[in-house]
Amino acid sequence: MLRRQFLKGSAIVGAAAATPTWLRAASGMWTETGERKVAQVLECKRTMVQNVPVLRGFAGNHTDLVSPFVMLDEFGPLQIDPGTLGMDIKAHPHAGVAPTTYLLSGSGRHTDSLDNDLVYREGQFMVFSSGRGAIHEEVSSMEIRRDGGIVHGFQIWLNLPAAHKFSTPITTLRDKKAFPVIEQEDYRLKVIMGEAFGQASPTELHSPAFYYHVHVHPRGRLDLPVDPTHNAFIHVVEGKLETEGQRELGAHQLALYHRGGDVMRFYSEAGAEFMVLGGRPLNEPVVSYGPFVMNDQSQIQRCIADYRAGRMGTL
Repeated sequence: MLRRQFLKGSAIVGAAAATPTWLRAASGMWTETGERKVAQVLECKRTMVQNVPVLRGFAGNHTDLVSPFVMLDEFGPLQIDPGTLGMDIKAHPHAGVAPTTYLLSGSGRHTDSLDNDLVYREGQFMVFSSGRGAIHEEVSSMEIRRDGGIVHGFQIWLNLPAAHKFSTPITTLRDKKAFPVIEQEDYRLKVIMGEAFGQASPTELHSPAFYYHVHVHPRGRLDLPVDPTHNAFIHVVEGKLETEGQRELGAHQLALYHRGGDVMRFYSEAGAEFMVLGGRPLNEPVVSYGPFVMNDQSQIQRCIADYRAGRMGTL
């Protein structure tokens, strides 16, 4: 794809602003002192990223409630038949943001202008911290193109603080065995970023943030401690989940929480799978243009000029 064409057609825009009607759950879970309050419930919006179907939770909006994150996409499930192309996200740039990739199933192949050529699989976590600018491509791995399979996962963008907007780009891929997992009778919680119940992820961060993959078992509950000064939100992958105020959320719904309160409480009658994310708000201006997320328009113009001049490298 030509550089000018990509930049013209890829600006991130607000998504999923509709607030759905929520249901009263029947479990009788009660409110306790210190519990986080839900600020807004969002419905994911179906869209396409090149040839990949995506459920978009938010993109460049709701920053006061989701910072330090700026975009959430659940991609797939994408059925790849043997001998077909599969996922084909062509080479494109990023700057000022760290796209993260986490797979629930399948595999993919990441190549970038930093000379990385990586195959990532279910349970692994990749961070493409673009800094001053780099190019990457995300396609199906050769094995899944040959054998077929289902690709399902998340690409969630973590904003870089102003001090790191023009840092040296770096890509990291960690195996699923590197992440602590807290197993209890009522739930299973994997710490992808940050810390929970005294267990810390090895993922290096420029500012405090957390990212948990949670399964609440049937008739299970989870009381999750959180810093009251940090943002927090959840995305339901599967099942029905009861949250604060006896709100019942279903698959592909998000709940954004007000700050204040040091615990998030969840219950599921039949079991649910969901993601919990958040962190310390950056409290900095956010100006985005397509794949570039900066603090002001002059920085965006610098990124565009660098990309067009080839200073972000090539694959």
